[in-house]
Amino acid sequence: MASSGGIRQRIRSVRNIQHITKAMKMVAAARLRRAQAQAVSSKPFALKIQEMLANVAAVEKEIVHPLLLAREVKNVVYYVVGADKGLAGAYNSNVAKLAAAELKGRANAQLVTVGRKMREYFSRRKYKIIESLESFSEKPGYQNAVEIAHSMTTKYIAGEFDEINIIYTQFYSPLRQIPIVVKVLPVEPPKYEEFGESGLVRSKGLPRSDKEYIFEPGPKETLTLLVPRYLETLIYAALINAAASELGSRMTAMSAATDNSAEIIAKLTLYYNKVRQAAITREITEIVGGAEALK
Repeated sequence: MASSGGIRQRIRSVRNIQHITKAMKMVAAARLRRAQAQAVSSKPFALKIQEMLANVAAVEKEIVHPLLLAREVKNVVYYVVGADKGLAGAYNSNVAKLAAAELKGRANAQLVTVGRKMREYFSRRKYKIIESLESFSEKPGYQNAVEIAHSMTTKYIAGEFDEINIIYTQFYSPLRQIPIVVKVLPVEPPKYEEFGESGLVRSKGLPRSDKEYIFEPGPKETLTLLVPRYLETLIYAALINAAASELGSRMTAMSAATDNSAEIIAKLTLYYNKVRQAAITREITEIVGGAEALK
């Protein structure tokens, strides 16, 4: 049986851990609210640029842009977006498992990691990492998306890669995040919804707009500007969703850790009381026994 002093020390240790996990939960919750606000504020711009790109693509089908041209896929690259820190539940492992499944059996596939945990995971397993981006997983800015998009377009136009995909976690709620794979290059312009004769939707897409656009100086020049911006918004949305998923997963994990700490403290306190009562009973028995012996 453990001594009462050892049990008290363990209770203090668990209580200190509980204070840390509770503080981490509060910090993650505050940052999650900011990440969600970022996602909400950027959504109108993303929807409008999608609508304009769909309109140009629908009106001018003969326009050719280097980022829209699909070609024979010989070299593929995957950008895997994870976290720079741990203590986020199964967030990092879920993304890494999906990426490993996508890379399995693809000799022509290469890897770019976003986040220190992704670099460590794939480095240990001897994957070929051509580039590693770190230090902004919790607080991605639009400039991070611009830099990643510029790197992607440069390599795609140069012919280094024929297809570029991004693997990240889609955020739905602090309790629900799903890793997904999205092809970002070649860019596939969004399409409007198509309706059949019965009025039912035949294929999903953007809600059909009744607005007519006049492009100045022209559709070709507009498309040249829109496609890179569209790519940047796709990447920024991926980074924001990944950040919200990381923070939501960490908040949930720290909440569970705090609750578990409370349960452990309650059990240890009960055990401590039992040990103390047993010690008191033993001392009383010894006193009584000594008194009887003196008689």
